[in-house]
Amino acid sequence: MGADIDIGVTSAHAPVAIDLEELLATRLLVQGNSGSGKSHLLRRILEQSAGRVQQVVIDPEGDYVSLAERYGHVALDAAECESELATIATRVRQHRVSVVLNLEGLEVEGQLRCAAIFLNALFEADRDYWFPALVVVDEAQLFAPAASADASDEARRMSLAAMTNLMCRGRKRGLAGIIATQRLAKLAKNVAAEASNFLMGRTFLDIDMARAADLLGMERRQADAFRDLQRGSFIGLGPAIARRPLSVRIGAVETADRGGAPKLLPLPEAQESDELQGLLFAPSDAPQPAPRPPRARTESQDVLARIDEIARPAFVAAPPPDLTDEQREAAIDDIIANMLSDATAAFQPAIVLHRDFLVRCRIRRLGSSVPDLQGFRHRMTVARARIAYPDGDDEDAWGRAIEIAHRLPQDLQGVFLYLCRAAVTRNVCPPDDDIARFFGSHSPGRARRMLGQLEQAEAIVTRIDFQQTRIIAFPELDIETAGPAVEAL
Repeated sequence: MGADIDIGVTSAHAPVAIDLEELLATRLLVQGNSGSGKSHLLRRILEQSAGRVQQVVIDPEGDYVSLAERYGHVALDAAECESELATIATRVRQHRVSVVLNLEGLEVEGQLRCAAIFLNALFEADRDYWFPALVVVDEAQLFAPAASADASDEARRMSLAAMTNLMCRGRKRGLAGIIATQRLAKLAKNVAAEASNFLMGRTFLDIDMARAADLLGMERRQADAFRDLQRGSFIGLGPAIARRPLSVRIGAVETADRGGAPKLLPLPEAQESDELQGLLFAPSDAPQPAPRPPRARTESQDVLARIDEIARPAFVAAPPPDLTDEQREAAIDDIIANMLSDATAAFQPAIVLHRDFLVRCRIRRLGSSVPDLQGFRHRMTVARARIAYPDGDDEDAWGRAIEIAHRLPQDLQGVFLYLCRAAVTRNVCPPDDDIARFFGSHSPGRARRMLGQLEQAEAIVTRIDFQQTRIIAFPELDIETAGPAVEAL
């Protein structure tokens, strides 16, 4: 059985799949304004993965209860079993049952409290029950707001803490968060930042478009593309989806959504104003409707009995590899070498390269202990200098050069190491064009300016020999670039 689920097609009608096993390890964030097709996308993912992995849906509007009839999910009405939610959640993890927690019958504060209780119980389950499960939270900005919510501070803190645990610490417990929000600006940043996969739909506000573009590694001038997306179209990125931003048209679903938009209906035929007033103010002869009887309270034991009867899904994600520190470092070096094999890498901003690096690390399942942006930039520079001049025997001088580079401004470190590597390997000083290309520029003048800044910092000394060849000396290292080769007589 494969681990891919089909979610739709590209603009060229090529199929687009999500790696379910990778999704369990890396989480998913969905954004789109109301009417963009977020619920349709979540429903497609749930339908395609039903029966292959356990699913837990936090449903504030009761839109997903229809999954129960078609796919066997247990629909829990939070208003009826609020006092037993923690017990039910523990049994859900124990028996690997797919459930929909319907919060429709509660006020906002009650929704936050019930969601927090349920998520915390899932999170705190015994280690023996840490089976893989997709935890889908629709309208996530309600449960993890960036600012104060309509509910009390206590309820907001409970819900935010539960969502943070789900997204930040849930992976080791088998919980893979899939969160959807109408606006990224309304979602707590520490919750959104933990997702590694993104599906961004139509949005119109500049702040949301800019943030979506930033998460996808797109340039700001490309952010307007989110305004032009059609309903049901998303731009996806992530180790479970694609390594470059990819436009996706979501496929059809089998179950109905109760939250569909209202349709236009013809108005009644025009009548005189007197007749209309008579219709509105005429005394009613119809008997007053009897008050609605209170809903029968569902016994928690009945819910638990239904959970016990449901068969477990067959899909279980493989555990991440147990790598030693040496193996992890070797894998990171291999990833950086592969990135540098692309000639255009030198001209990409460091933050864009770092995003690509993180995606590659997640594909290799290296965990969270990978270099941050600053550490990545330094390792990339060192590796690039080694690739430019691979054959060197003075590793002591090279190690001291790396230490000296840390004392220089960040924008000068790369050029300094590049020139040092030329000297260590006894090569001539590279021309200005090559120096500029090394740090992602086409301007030889900028390269000369950087050499001047290094000389002002007393990191290098430039001299011209009798054959008019530029030689770069490094006073602290007692080395210099080579002069021109002289043919033997």
